[in-house]
Amino acid sequence: MPKSAGIRRKSRYKLKKSIRERGISPPSRAIQEFEVGQRVHVDIDPSVHKAMPHPKFQGKTAKVIGRRGRAYILEVRDGNMIKKIIANPQHLKPQKVAS
Repeated sequence: MPKSAGIRRKSRYKLKKSIRERGISPPSRAIQEFEVGQRVHVDIDPSVHKAMPHPKFQGKTAKVIGRRGRAYILEVRDGNMIKKIIANPQHLKPQKVAS
């Protein structure tokens, strides 16, 4: 059988919820709002497939640079390059500001 080379290949450990997080995520994560210029953490929710960023961006910190429908356009550093990714709010967490 030929080997699969899909987008979720070799990411089983990243895209797996813990036993207590199983099921659909709460609606509060879907309706959270972010401002342009705000920093967010990419935390992929595997139960939501729409506008899911690539697994290599899991755990990265990004900057919100705009919106596209319900999704956000993010700017992420990937090595020496700055890349733009599109993600739904379910896959984002606000960065805590140190005071």
